Amino acid sequence: MHRALSALLAVLLATLWTSSAHAQQQGLQAKFDRFLETRIAPAARAAGVPQRVIDRELAGLSPDTSLPGLGDPDGPERPPSVNYQSEFRAPAGYFRDNQFNALAAQGQRLAQTHAATLARIEARYGVPSRIILAIWGRESGYGAARIPNDALRTLATRAFMGTRREFFASETVAALQILAEGHITRADLRSSWGGALGQPQFLPSSFLRFAVDFDGDGKRDIWRSVPDTLASIANYLAWHGWVKGRDWGYEALVPASVSCSREGPDRGQPISAWVAEGVSRVRDRPFPSHELPQPGFLLMPAGRNGPAFIVTDNFYVLKAYNESDVYALFVGHLADRYSSSAGFVQGWKEVKTRSRGAVRDLQLQLEGKGHDVGGADGLIGFKTRRTLGLEQEKAGRRATCWLE
Repeated sequence: MHRALSALLAVLLATLWTSSAHAQQQGLQAKFDRFLETRIAPAARAAGVPQRVIDRELAGLSPDTSLPGLGDPDGPERPPSVNYQSEFRAPAGYFRDNQFNALAAQGQRLAQTHAATLARIEARYGVPSRIILAIWGRESGYGAARIPNDALRTLATRAFMGTRREFFASETVAALQILAEGHITRADLRSSWGGALGQPQFLPSSFLRFAVDFDGDGKRDIWRSVPDTLASIANYLAWHGWVKGRDWGYEALVPASVSCSREGPDRGQPISAWVAEGVSRVRDRPFPSHELPQPGFLLMPAGRNGPAFIVTDNFYVLKAYNESDVYALFVGHLADRYSSSAGFVQGWKEVKTRSRGAVRDLQLQLEGKGHDVGGADGLIGFKTRRTLGLEQEKAGRRATCWLE
């Protein structure tokens, strides 16, 4: 009898839980429908998307609650407490030599296969072929990566209950514009969990602005066309200011007399001035003579716990593609590996890490002391690194420009 009552109670509790979850799901769907009707549809109409396309694409759309980094659609936006993107974690795990070896070997083969196309693209846009190839390799494994998500659903969900909601609302409208213009079918409009499209992983607004029909078939196809993909990457970088004739940067040896707190794009000086302070290029190689009078910037992605670099303005053009320092460094280093198998001279030490929420709390403390950390977003960018270094020096400790 006791067992029967326990079993009945378990069934009743399971039924109540299922009913509650179903009611919550229905409530969320109703809020999502209202969001699409009152926020996305009017913006799409204002952008020129026909009503028939809006009706067709938004009908039956449901939020994808499996996406990382979501929050309460009725609550304020909060940066996620976890670093979901590898670009914003500790740098050491991002630079695996076996990954560079594999990507470099494949890139060398593809450079030969597409040599004529790459030469024409480089001549038109002024961006080196090896940089274009490196972004292609990093973003989608040269087009081989599986891109699993329904792009429109992903973007609309992020606009509804993620972070940067206004930004993703605009990207949702841009995705509707892509569909309205007939560039691709809805079934083939796939994205990453962050909403990026195709082989170059463009957000929809970047597709509308920078995608190029380079193979001359009348379509801007970053999903299937290699020439369109490569030219679109080059067009993006050229528009963002790629300086023809300059490299992205150079690994360097930085003496202790040069503080790591001098890092950043707002603290540059001629490369010759860094040399005068004792900074040298690794492997006893000189900096190219044409670079010496040009501005260079100190980059130390792990503070004193990893390699150091003198980078050029072009490094920050790469950051326009992805705002992470280590992403831009990955691309630059991979581009170098096409012609040399040499890895970094200085190793990446294992360093202390904290959750994104804990880093955000630390940034708020530093802001309270009057420092500019680039915003309390939980990401350890150059402003946070150099602030940590300044605080370490102020306390009479050796500056590492990293968490302690």
